[in-house]
Amino acid sequence: MSTPKARANGEGSLFAYRNGYAAYVWVTTPLGARERKWIYGQDRDDLHGRWIDLQKQAKSGPVTTKVPKLADYLTYWLQEIVAPNLAPLTCATYETLTRLYLVPGLGNKRLDKLTVRDVQTWLNKVRTTCQCCAQGKDARRPDKARRCCAVGKCCRRVPSPRTVSDLRTVLRSALSSAAREELISKNVVTMTQLPTRRPRKRKPWTSDEARTFLESVRRADNALYAAYVLILVLGLRKGEVLGLTWPDLDLEAAELTIGRQLQRVRGQLLHRETKTHASDATLPLPSICLTALRQRQTAQNRARTAAGTAWNRSELVFTTRYGDPIEPRNFNRYFAARCTTAGLRPITVHDARRTCATLLVDLDVHPRIVMQILRHAQFDVTMEIYASASSAATREALKRLGASLDG
Repeated sequence: MSTPKARANGEGSLFAYRNGYAAYVWVTTPLGARERKWIYGQDRDDLHGRWIDLQKQAKSGPVTTKVPKLADYLTYWLQEIVAPNLAPLTCATYETLTRLYLVPGLGNKRLDKLTVRDVQTWLNKVRTTCQCCAQGKDARRPDKARRCCAVGKCCRRVPSPRTVSDLRTVLRSALSSAAREELISKNVVTMTQLPTRRPRKRKPWTSDEARTFLESVRRADNALYAAYVLILVLGLRKGEVLGLTWPDLDLEAAELTIGRQLQRVRGQLLHRETKTHASDATLPLPSICLTALRQRQTAQNRARTAAGTAWNRSELVFTTRYGDPIEPRNFNRYFAARCTTAGLRPITVHDARRTCATLLVDLDVHPRIVMQILRHAQFDVTMEIYASASSAATREALKRLGASLDG
């Protein structure tokens, strides 16, 4: 190796070091401390250019001296940024995606070394990787239960497009936080691309199907009849129905106030505020809702008397026979069972909420009114429902159009 050149006048902090060169610049860190920022290189001229750039950066603002790996930063981000500021269910989702996907895939990359190509290549790989293989799910199963990679028959259980999109969203949010803290100069995730996601369109019930369902539940004197009425008539969400309390109702004024929801998060059943301010509202109660809620009040009073001291004091409208909250997953099961009993094609609870929206569209209700009833945070969501109005309404519209054009 050739003898290192002497330092040029004014460089001062650039010098020969081991088998190459080293340089440092005094910088102010984001925390306000004065520290040395070191850089290294084999080529003196290249290092000199980087050293000049670092001097300019130090004069323009704070500079971090130690950039963490992505895994370490994600741990900090989840604890200090996400947990104190986002809803518990969102925090749980972010933590799961980070633990199962982000850390194993990109965790060893240093924040400032992460490139657009790194993230794009990883996203492309995740989309086509069986998660039984990647996460060792099959290997952890008992020998008799193994059915995928552990027995050489990959099931190709790849993440859904929604999951891949969520991964990109979580990583973009984390790197945006890192950029605000001036750990990185740009967010490389914003320059990556994913295929346009085309969610599967579900077909809600028609008004006849909704009526058949409610009649079947009412004839059976089912304890959740009023809950189903509120979902189909007012478009309440599952968590909002299960979190509804009697103080939220004014049966004399025929009004219902929505402000809380019931959620199961990380083994805890939480009775907390709704997801957004747009979800909170006071809605009038049509007669079918009012009648159903009064019947529910009478039935709950009977259940309280029958349970005696075993009754768990609660203000919830919908409870078990001992006054305990209803598990959200159990509510899904009850609804699915009632669909079968009524002889109807099964839909999800959320599809029942969409049924309310579709029926309002069929009644020619203005989209702004539909948005207020369903409490959508964005008007685009309401218009998406309008774009997929029921086939009956579509047929009728085309029939009228054809008649107007028929000479």
